[in-house]
Amino acid sequence: MHDLLPLRQYFDSGATRPYESRRRLLLRLRQLILDHEAEISAALYTDLRKSPEEAYGTEIGLVLSEISYCLKHLKSWMRPRRLSTNLLNWPSSSILYRDPLGVVLVIAPWNYPFQLALLPLMSALAAGNTVVLKPSELAPATAAVIEKILAGLDSEVRVINGEGSVVVPELIHSFHFDHIFFTGSVGVGRSIYQLAAERLIPVTLELGGKSPVVVEPDADLATTARRIVTGKFINAGQTCIAPDYLLVHAELKAPLLAKMKETIALFYGQGQELAKIINEKRWEVLVSYLQQGTILCGGEHDRSRLFIAPTLIEMTDLEVSLMKDEIFGPILPVVTYRTMEEALAIIRKNPNPLAFYLFTRDRSRQKAWMEALPFGGGCINNTDWHFTNPSLPFGGVGNSGMGAYHGKSGFDTFTHGKSVMRTPIWLDLDIKYPPFKGKMKWFKLFMR
Repeated sequence: MHDLLPLRQYFDSGATRPYESRRRLLLRLRQLILDHEAEISAALYTDLRKSPEEAYGTEIGLVLSEISYCLKHLKSWMRPRRLSTNLLNWPSSSILYRDPLGVVLVIAPWNYPFQLALLPLMSALAAGNTVVLKPSELAPATAAVIEKILAGLDSEVRVINGEGSVVVPELIHSFHFDHIFFTGSVGVGRSIYQLAAERLIPVTLELGGKSPVVVEPDADLATTARRIVTGKFINAGQTCIAPDYLLVHAELKAPLLAKMKETIALFYGQGQELAKIINEKRWEVLVSYLQQGTILCGGEHDRSRLFIAPTLIEMTDLEVSLMKDEIFGPILPVVTYRTMEEALAIIRKNPNPLAFYLFTRDRSRQKAWMEALPFGGGCINNTDWHFTNPSLPFGGVGNSGMGAYHGKSGFDTFTHGKSVMRTPIWLDLDIKYPPFKGKMKWFKLFMR
């Protein structure tokens, strides 16, 4: 059993509330990351075979950037916000305070094991909470480094490693958290939601889904190919917002696929290292998908290296598992469409994707697509990069999750908006007090 009472006691002491305390904590966290950067990078190579550049660009650098953004804006986020007051309550004033929640549980996934653990952790600390962090056991080297780094923040943070299916239920049953933040699969997210509901613990769920990329006939070939290939195959496709399948207009299909094959060869065909698949079980599932369509390029695989080459695979049967499951690997199904209605019908088979990507230069088409579909977030003429902008809330909708974080949204997620109305005593109208008989005309005047 884990003794988490000291985290509650430290929070209750008020030590986490002042601005200067939070600022010093974020500066300390940033320095710890910088001091252990080489170890973090080495751990990410061990767990996922990420190069130092990929480790920094998709994990370490994103966390450092978010900390800097938070430090720049934290004081203004913490400041009580003056809101308008209606005529009924004149001459009162209305103020919104942002209160930290208490002790927060953050459950992190394996695919970006450093970034997706540290980003919500940082937001929770900036919001004035204490945190229990459960890294993924499927990325053990990174989990060990995270525990080592955060040992320097022992008053505010406790890292608990172990088998998630055992540790997480034990934690939720044995300690009343004030919020749970989970990033991972829909199935596990549903289980955590059920556990939290038993104790009325609010949750944020960052899940996934089948995120489509739509290419209209007027898309720029070279740019579209580069951005889809990068967004799909970074981290060997093990990215929750990676394009999950390509819907390409029939007019552009042949030239786009030719350009994408050329781009894949350029990016990954000269000995450049692709991240590995996380484990053999996952590798076997991905290899089984290769039989469900016509391979256009790639398809090579090697169990000993947990390797699957970047693969384009043309689909005619949309009822196979490759077109129903979230792929989470370096396989991109290609589907041809001719009308927007046809493409929308395909997307709606897997509603509420975490991300949606559109390539077109036509502003009217951009508007039509953005208004036609519900999705968590996305890009026009790009893929994945919306995640890196801390000014944009990041989160899902429906099946792809609930709640959001990054920047101010992360601060808001881990705080409670406490509404306060302050009323002076120099005016105290009898209209607000019983007896109310004969006051109807005044109620109707002030409450419209």
